[in-house]
Amino acid sequence: MAAALDAPSGTGPVSFRIPTLFSLCERVTGGASLKIGRQEQRSSAISTSNAATILVRGRDLARELVGAISFTEHFWLLVTGAMPSAAQRRVLDATLVAIAEHGLVPSVQASRMTLAAAPEALQGAVAAGILGCGSVVLGSSEAAGRFFAAIQARAAAGADLEAAASTVVREYRQAKAAIPGYGHPLHRGGDPRATRLLEVGAETGIAGRYVTIATQVERFLPELIGRPLTLNVSGAIPAVLLDAGFPLTGLKGVPLLARTAGLIAHLVEEQQRGIGFVMSHAAAQAIDYDGAAPPGFKPSDEG
Repeated sequence: MAAALDAPSGTGPVSFRIPTLFSLCERVTGGASLKIGRQEQRSSAISTSNAATILVRGRDLARELVGAISFTEHFWLLVTGAMPSAAQRRVLDATLVAIAEHGLVPSVQASRMTLAAAPEALQGAVAAGILGCGSVVLGSSEAAGRFFAAIQARAAAGADLEAAASTVVREYRQAKAAIPGYGHPLHRGGDPRATRLLEVGAETGIAGRYVTIATQVERFLPELIGRPLTLNVSGAIPAVLLDAGFPLTGLKGVPLLARTAGLIAHLVEEQQRGIGFVMSHAAAQAIDYDGAAPPGFKPSDEG
């Protein structure tokens, strides 16, 4: 690491100037300026503090927020910079509850097996689970939100909803991409979490354009792709949240935040009655070896 000494050796305490990305990009040989990408912002509006006060989005953390608002409200405030209305809070809270837990899915298995192997590293086990949240499991809410936004953009440009949906679905099919937010291997007849989230959207008066898009696409899909796919929870989450005014760029954070709570529950249970090695053993038993082997070699039945 290229660190410059602010004081020469032998003249007292030595301090180091640790180069930042900005400083490394700013200084080059000959005094010329080089930047890797545009980075004009050098401030943040989320939080600051002094010896007496911690400010979060302009509010006194201790005097205005602690003990006065829920964590759901705090999350909305952190992400958007404004306090949610009662309807917005209820919708966000419902999505967090809906996606926090769904059994021994791959991310949970990875998390529990990590803790079994490294029981001192709870944070590592949580991270292992979160890293397993992707486009197939849990992380598709953002993709579904972008899918709905693409349909809305075409509708706003003058296309009727069915034509807009047909165009976007056709583009996804041509790209050999899955239609995000639809279909579920278990809840084939309808995802009960999605049904309830749409009900909450209606009860709060939040349901609007994006819920309409989500439900109409479900109706159009059999004709567009040749088979029915029901709206799943990862489609319902962006539908109600976008109608509530939650930012598209923050959608992926909702299932990640929610599932963190579920992972911690699994990891507490793993410490009380561990199944991490049971799952590991079951995986070894389920997978056959079909690689090269010397004559007469027989794999152990114990995996």
